[in-house]
Amino acid sequence: MRFALTSQALVGAVAVSALTVPRAVEKRLTLIDLKQFGSFPTISPQQAHAEAEPITNILGDGPQYTGNKSNNHKGPAVAEDEVTSQAAAAGSCDRNNPNVRFEWRNYSADDRKAFVNAIKCLINKPSSGNFQGAQNRYEDLVSVHQQLTPNIHQRAVFLPWHRYYVSVFESLMREECGFDRAFPWWDETLDAGKFAQSDLFTDAYFGPLPAKTSDNQGTCIQSGTFGGLTLHVGPGSGFQDHCLARAVDESLTGTVTASFVQDCNSRTSYDDMRGCQELGPHAYGHNGVGAVMAEVQASPGDPIFFMHHLFVDHSFRIWQNADASRTTTINGCADTNNPCTPITMDYVLTSNGLRPDTTIGNVMDTLGGYLCYRYDY
Repeated sequence: MRFALTSQALVGAVAVSALTVPRAVEKRLTLIDLKQFGSFPTISPQQAHAEAEPITNILGDGPQYTGNKSNNHKGPAVAEDEVTSQAAAAGSCDRNNPNVRFEWRNYSADDRKAFVNAIKCLINKPSSGNFQGAQNRYEDLVSVHQQLTPNIHQRAVFLPWHRYYVSVFESLMREECGFDRAFPWWDETLDAGKFAQSDLFTDAYFGPLPAKTSDNQGTCIQSGTFGGLTLHVGPGSGFQDHCLARAVDESLTGTVTASFVQDCNSRTSYDDMRGCQELGPHAYGHNGVGAVMAEVQASPGDPIFFMHHLFVDHSFRIWQNADASRTTTINGCADTNNPCTPITMDYVLTSNGLRPDTTIGNVMDTLGGYLCYRYDY
C-alpha cells in the first residue's frame, strides 16, 4: 500500500492545527491520510457508567507522596536507580521507600528534557537486528508490540503485559541511554478535552498535537524532540516508511475523565475492570491523539504512547490498591478458544527476547521485588 502524503500551506486561520499560528507565519504542512491507521475499539462512557458497581474504597495511590518532587540532580537519581536494580536482582523491594513516578506537572523541566532526550537516544541507536522492520533501537520496542498484538489485546493479559512492556522501555532508557531520573506519568484526566494544551505537546518535549483536518487527514510532526521522524514499523502488520503523525480529536480526549476511570475501576472482577479500561479510557486516549497513536499494532511508534500507558498503569494500580488480593489473583481468558484457557499468575510475559521473560505473578504487585514503584498520587 502506498501512503498518501500531501502538502498544504497554512496561512492565517486555516484550522489544521490545535496550535495558534500568527497570520504573518506561512508554514508548509505535510498531511497524511488517516484511513491507513484505523482506530481502537471502544465502549461508551454511558455504558461504563450504567454497568458501574458501588465503590466501597477510596481509589488512589495514597497516602499522597509528600517528599521531594522529581529528582533534579544526578546524585539522588543514580542512587534511586541503583536501588531499583538491586531490588529487582534480589527479588525484594522496600515497600516503605519505593521509587516514585511523578505526574508530569510535578516533574521538573530538567527531568522532562532528560526524559525525552533519553527516548531520542534510543531512536538514534542502531537496531539489534533481531526485530522485524526495526531500523533503530526504539523500533525494536515498536516491533515487539506489533508482532505480539494478537496475543496482548482484548484478553486478560492486556494490563500486566503492558506493565511489563513499560518496565522494558524503562530498562532500555536506563541501561542503554543513561537515564538516571525518576520516571514520569501523565494524568490525562486533568487534560480531558484539551490534550493539545498540555505542555507535553510543545517543541521542548514531544512536539505539537495538531487537530485532525476536516477531510480526515493527520499532520506529520516537524518540530519538537521527535520532529521529522520517519517510522518504519507499521501501520498495521506492514513495514512502510511513514511520518510520525498526529490528529487530535478533542471530542474523544474529552471522554478521558476521572469519572470514566472510576466507573471502570468500580468493577470488582479483574477482567471486567480490564475490559472497561481497555475499551474505555485507554482506547479513547489512543484515538484522541490519533494517526499513529490510533493504530493498534504500531502505536508505540509515537513516543507519547509510553506516557499514555503510564496513565493506564496508574489506573490499574489504584484499582489494585482497593483490595490486597488484587495483586495475587487474576481472572479471564488467556486465549480466544471456546471455551478459553483461564489465565493464571504463571502466564509468561514475553518481549521476544528484548528483555528476559517473566510471569504475571511477578508484575501484579508493583512493590513485589521484580518491580518497585508507586505513583505520587
